[in-house]
Amino acid sequence: MRQDAERPFFQMSGVSKSYGGAVALDHAELAVRRGRIHAVLGENGAGKSTLLKVMSGVVQPDEGTMHLDGREVAFASPAAANAAGIVCVYQELSLIPDLSVADNIFASNPPRRFGMIDRRTQRRQAEAALARAGAADIDPLAKVRDLPLSRQQMVELAKGLAHEPRILILDEATSALTAADVARVIEVLKRLRDEGLALLFISHRMHEVRALADECTVYRNGRHVMSFEAGTRSDNEVVEMMIGRKYQHVFPDKPAYQPEHLGAAGPVLACRDLAWNDTLRGVSFSLRPGEILGLGGLDGQGQRELLLALFGVLRGCAGEIEVDGKTVSIGSPVAARANRIGMALIPEDRKTEGLMLPMSVRENLSFAALDRMSFAGVIDRDRQQSFVDRMMSLLAIKSFSVDAAVGSLSGGNQQKVVIAKWLVREPRILLLCDPTRGIDVGTKQEIYQLLRRLADEGAAIVFYSTDYDELIGCCDRVLVLYEGRIKKELAGPAITEQNLIASALDLPVGQSSPSTGVAP
Repeated sequence: MRQDAERPFFQMSGVSKSYGGAVALDHAELAVRRGRIHAVLGENGAGKSTLLKVMSGVVQPDEGTMHLDGREVAFASPAAANAAGIVCVYQELSLIPDLSVADNIFASNPPRRFGMIDRRTQRRQAEAALARAGAADIDPLAKVRDLPLSRQQMVELAKGLAHEPRILILDEATSALTAADVARVIEVLKRLRDEGLALLFISHRMHEVRALADECTVYRNGRHVMSFEAGTRSDNEVVEMMIGRKYQHVFPDKPAYQPEHLGAAGPVLACRDLAWNDTLRGVSFSLRPGEILGLGGLDGQGQRELLLALFGVLRGCAGEIEVDGKTVSIGSPVAARANRIGMALIPEDRKTEGLMLPMSVRENLSFAALDRMSFAGVIDRDRQQSFVDRMMSLLAIKSFSVDAAVGSLSGGNQQKVVIAKWLVREPRILLLCDPTRGIDVGTKQEIYQLLRRLADEGAAIVFYSTDYDELIGCCDRVLVLYEGRIKKELAGPAITEQNLIASALDLPVGQSSPSTGVAP
């Protein structure tokens, strides 16, 4: 091991931070070394994000010390931390949609000539930053708003690298990426490690931790639990440190697949030849009560658009949608959620599509069902409180007050609020778009159990996930999309990682599977 990797380049000791009566960090410890990738693990609410915010100057600690390269430091702002070489790439984007990629990368300190922004130099430097981030294919002159979420996240990484960091922090920065982009980022981070950077990596995806980490530190309830060399603890041991209890079955038991029983109940939802622009090309399927139907395939093959089309978000869709055997017109989300259809959509990005972050937990839980809490346009406060209390209990949402801003909750609890606000309506058809992205393993397990319980109670669920394990563990059937078409249907024991990957790449699968095809 190199000498510079043996002693901490950055060290945090006894750092505490409280928000009112809520303790976010309790005498936290951390030691980061150069030429090492250090994974920080813990449930949402364990204190990881607060730890990084203290480290990067976003918030000030109540007590404790930090040392950088042997000198005690305290950062009054992110700019001060950046100047010291500490740069953080967050899961939440800090990009300005209407500016170009190059303008975003150098928004805080563009290259200048004669007092004006030097556009030619900025473009050249942006190209270099994108290449260093493994995203040389992104046009630096493209508007950020025209890029898909995964490519925007790559721009965010390039923006961080343009600061020439000595310590690079990635806070769930891979959660929105496609599998191909994650592979590129892994190679980029390994290269940066070999160049001598100190890297701090937060991810709830254990396979990414296994692929990248040299060292791991686990936090629980704001406290340091243990630091250890990567590979010296099993996944189950790590998860048990994170959640503070035995980690048994990740996924709840699902009923054995019995195709002969599918005809017992007619489909609650069916679509025929659903098409939209060049993204959806004649999608047909059926969904029955009590069934969890997965959507698989490589990212960007039409899965998100299919959910948006079903929920009435997209305009100009062709084809037919049937509910309870009757053709329906779903021209808007309002129509989709109406009682005669009873549909709900859990969107991909909770912060921009699912929540009003400055508003309270109570208000966010109420938005989707105000008509059920009101009389003559006036909210019945007792009825509203009853709904809110029930949802807080059902999903075990942790908040020191229902009147607290929902943006103050951890990511996992925010996601629970997104789900809960729709469960208030008791939907018959639940559409989920990658609902566990960026949340911890304990909360994921709670969501898996909730989905199976809802299915057992008769709900029909369409579940898109970029995680093959979730499709295998949760779904009764999986439709694999390729270039906007259903390329393969897998059911029961045929839902394997090998078959999912082969179908996603349009290759023959290793095991034949039932193919019910178009809805009857």
